[in-house]
Amino acid sequence: MINKDPDSNSKLFRINIPFVVSTVVAVTSLYLLVFPPVALSPIESRAAAFSLFAIGFWATGIIPAHITAFAFFLFSIFFSIAPLNVIFSGFESAAIWLVFGGLVLGVAIRSSGLAERVAGKIASGLENRGYYCIIGGVVAWGAVLGFIMPSGLGRIILSIPIALALSRRCGFKAGSNGRTAIILAATFGSTMPAIGILPSNVPNMILAGTAETIYKIHLLYGEYLLLHFPVLGLLKAVLIALSIVWLYPDKPNFKSNNEKEAVPLSMDERKLCVILILLLALWMTDFLHHISPAWVTLSAAVLLLLPRYGLVSSRQFNEEINYESLFFVAGVLGLGVVVSYSGLGSYLAHSLVSVLPLQIDHPISNYLSLVLTSTVTGIATTVPGVPAVMSPLAKEMALAAGLPIKTILMSQVVGYSTVVFPYQAPPLVVGMQLAGEKAEAAVKLCLFLTFLSLVVILPLNYFWWKILGWM
Repeated sequence: MINKDPDSNSKLFRINIPFVVSTVVAVTSLYLLVFPPVALSPIESRAAAFSLFAIGFWATGIIPAHITAFAFFLFSIFFSIAPLNVIFSGFESAAIWLVFGGLVLGVAIRSSGLAERVAGKIASGLENRGYYCIIGGVVAWGAVLGFIMPSGLGRIILSIPIALALSRRCGFKAGSNGRTAIILAATFGSTMPAIGILPSNVPNMILAGTAETIYKIHLLYGEYLLLHFPVLGLLKAVLIALSIVWLYPDKPNFKSNNEKEAVPLSMDERKLCVILILLLALWMTDFLHHISPAWVTLSAAVLLLLPRYGLVSSRQFNEEINYESLFFVAGVLGLGVVVSYSGLGSYLAHSLVSVLPLQIDHPISNYLSLVLTSTVTGIATTVPGVPAVMSPLAKEMALAAGLPIKTILMSQVVGYSTVVFPYQAPPLVVGMQLAGEKAEAAVKLCLFLTFLSLVVILPLNYFWWKILGWM
């Protein structure tokens, strides 16, 4: 039989990169398990093996993320890496309930028609604008929310339903570059620039807490904002928008919906507006009442699920909520705690510190060493784990580098602002899951932004610190 397809032979030799990487990760994990390194204790070696497995498979997406999380739970239990309450600590975290409440809110915002209405208002203001303005506007929306809402997951929960509706108004179908771009803009715009705002995410608050507890250093809002937001916030937001447009080019084709916009708010929309206003008010004033954003969001979810009076029916609860994202987030959170509990996180951090070229009167090498150490640590511990692992080492680093402890602590922020893989930052994971977008797009953008951070953000941030007298 004659082969009529000239491409059939070449297809046999095409390399499936995710499959190859996943295979290497699986083999390496098995090797660590069977032949533990002398430098690691048995528990640390097992933790390294299963953490590498989870990180590798989450990064490649070769199998669904929640199945990787299940496998991580199972292996950790079977090989007794940590107690059950540590392995499943993600389910005890307030973050998981914030995600659950957000899923319910997302269904309500979408099904009530409020998302389409808000998206219509936004689209009408962007109708004569170009693709750059649309993506830039969505990123800017997320960055501004960072000053208003203290929770990264909360910002994602509010932004994604509106972003989905906006993508439909722009004529972007599922799977199109435009839809992916808007979701990435909403997700990354709501997450990354906020790192430059002290109370706007979990890692920043952990850093503030450890700085005060260990060193009696109080981080001030204004000082922190001036130090980090111009480069890590504002410039990073611009780079996010430009990167998305470059990676996912498209052209909007706005769909008119004037009839819908002219219709007064329905009773369901009015109810939801009241709930969202109360929710936002409680989120913004958490420094007064000290109620976690998670419990505020969960309370809103309960109201929305009430029979007869709620806005989310039992059918919608069973069919429209993406429960896979809950298990994925629980797995990501559990991974960080397991790595810390096993001692692997501290071992990796101390190992990095021992080989760092920290020297007095060598500011550039000191700066790069400190920042890259935090970045690498974040790959192993996830971003929220960086300040918990690195902060206790700050005094040792300060003595070696001849720098104030406060400068050492602040360098962590520059490090964990560079997210190499989406799993490191739960809000990125949740955003993609809520929108039903493939993790591959987020991985691609993370890697591209990592490159830009190394060649643009890090040098400019160094000079900004020099101007302010921090280096």
